[in-house]
Amino acid sequence: MLLRPTFPTLAALQSGQSSVRGHVKHSKSKSQRQLLKFAYGDVTAATVKLRFLKSLKCTLKYEKHAWEAGAKLVAGVDEVGRGCLFGPVVAAAVILDPNYRIRGLRDSKLLDRATREKLAPRIRENALAWAVAAVDVAIIDQINIYWASKRAMEDAVAKLMLRPDYLLVDAMCLACECAQTPIIHGDALSASIAAASIIAKVERDAMMREFDGVYPGYGLASNKGYSAPVHLKALREKGPTPMHRMSFAPVWMANAPQEVLEFMTEETEIAGPNSTDLDS
Repeated sequence: MLLRPTFPTLAALQSGQSSVRGHVKHSKSKSQRQLLKFAYGDVTAATVKLRFLKSLKCTLKYEKHAWEAGAKLVAGVDEVGRGCLFGPVVAAAVILDPNYRIRGLRDSKLLDRATREKLAPRIRENALAWAVAAVDVAIIDQINIYWASKRAMEDAVAKLMLRPDYLLVDAMCLACECAQTPIIHGDALSASIAAASIIAKVERDAMMREFDGVYPGYGLASNKGYSAPVHLKALREKGPTPMHRMSFAPVWMANAPQEVLEFMTEETEIAGPNSTDLDS
């Protein structure tokens, strides 16, 4: 059930003391799992998740609430690459122009490459401000992917040429000096977060295509560093590169028996699709 947030006054926004929360509420009860199975049939959890995301509507509802409360510069923030075995995690922050509508904004996971690469320059050209930040593999292995993702998102906000007075963040609270709303599945619900998702995805995918030439044989141009079968096979045969995340089990267990890796591949699909063009 989608919970409708109550938005604060401008004074609360400026003080950064807002406790606004907008999110999709989850239940992991046995009855709900049975209901999902009945609704979607005998399919993987990853497929159920994608169908659920496609059912959500990406709008300016959250932005309009913030604007109506007095916020002027509302930034959407998102990251990509959290579930990858290779390369940095990349985040973007985007402040959309309230007076210019960019049609077609949607969670980058639900868009094909051609559509993302068509939308990305439109976002960059027409947004009031945008920024991208990345946290590299060494930091990911040092502080773990959750904190690395958080750092990348905070760095993206800090790099914005305009200082936002409100943040809409995909499922995370950031250490930023302004009010914010973390929204679960925010990139499928908020146009600003979707725009950030697209910018970050296009940026990271370009990085992976470049790395494919540096580290051939891992299929990075197609799998973008996710645990696709070709990637796992290359890890077993060639071992990890300096750009692999050694703290991730499929990397440090690259020489484990085949049946172990097959089990972990299935686990990865449940946590986030391992197809060639989807993010976690």
